[in-house]
Amino acid sequence: MLAGSVGKAMILVAFVGCAVLALSVGCSRTGQAAEDGQRSDGLRPPDAGAAARAKDDSAKAERDDDGGGAQGDKEDKDDKDAVVLPPEMARRLGVITTPAQAVTFTPNAEGFGVVLGHDAIAQIAADIETARAAIKQSQAALRRARQLADGPGALGADAVENATKQTAADQASLTLAERKLTATLGLKFPRHGGDTDEAVLTSLANGTFKLARVTFPPGSITGAIPHELRLLPLDSGSADPEKGLAVWTANTVWDAPQDPAVPGRSLFGLLRAADIPEGTRLQALPVSGNGAIPGVLVPSSALVVSEGQYWCYLRKGPNSYTRAPVSVDRPLAQGYFVPADRVAPGAEIVTAAAGLLLARQTNPSAESAD
Repeated sequence: MLAGSVGKAMILVAFVGCAVLALSVGCSRTGQAAEDGQRSDGLRPPDAGAAARAKDDSAKAERDDDGGGAQGDKEDKDDKDAVVLPPEMARRLGVITTPAQAVTFTPNAEGFGVVLGHDAIAQIAADIETARAAIKQSQAALRRARQLADGPGALGADAVENATKQTAADQASLTLAERKLTATLGLKFPRHGGDTDEAVLTSLANGTFKLARVTFPPGSITGAIPHELRLLPLDSGSADPEKGLAVWTANTVWDAPQDPAVPGRSLFGLLRAADIPEGTRLQALPVSGNGAIPGVLVPSSALVVSEGQYWCYLRKGPNSYTRAPVSVDRPLAQGYFVPADRVAPGAEIVTAAAGLLLARQTNPSAESAD
């Protein structure tokens, strides 16, 4: 009986083993079939290298479309003070650039003045011409009286005396008119010396030339007269951003009569232009060569503030702008003086939308949003 029980147990173990073996073979065949089916449908594991190459090609195409694929723009992106901006984007943002105006700065020498009206000069010029015409007539009358006094039917002595008196009076009128001119325009007015200088008076009387009178604080200008004055209008609101700021040059300068109401040294400057409005208030910078510093005028509209420093943006290339530091310790009428070693004369200064360039520089993620 014991032997029978053992035999049954061995048969049962053998049966379970066969069942397990059959099950494992079936699962193996099923997995192989599934793998073969996937391969027959053309499905493969994703290729990471191909995906990366496709992404790089797409990024390159976008850079080429935006005009930012040039090597110069790549270098500008690496520059922390540069902003890359395609021309179309600059137009949309309203970026306007203006050539930097060359000026000079003489420490402690800064004057203020006005463009004089030409009516007073026209009156004096008319008085001089009238006196000249009168004296020519009286001199001719005196010559006739003297000729007739020596011939038959001679005039009386009183006729000659009257003609002589009239000539002297007309001469005095001419002298008075000329003295009024020197009292108004100074003793060194560039009129004495020839027909060319007479043309200066005529041009001032006609308004085709303008005369600026400026006064400098006491002690700021001593010795020789500056050979040139740079004049800037104090009213910056009338400046045209497309044409740039007005900087007028007076290269004919002489001493003006002292103004008793304003202390300091007064000078006249001749402006050989007719389009300068009379009555314009001016800021004057002398150019004498003695301690004068060459530089440019940076308009107030071009300034931005970042990290406690004033900056202006300059066009570096067709697609990029770089910023330059600006010191505000040398103010001018319409902005600030910057030495030429920082901003060169003629450099394109951003005078509109400079704040937007600063925003794009400090927040580069704004570029992707655009």
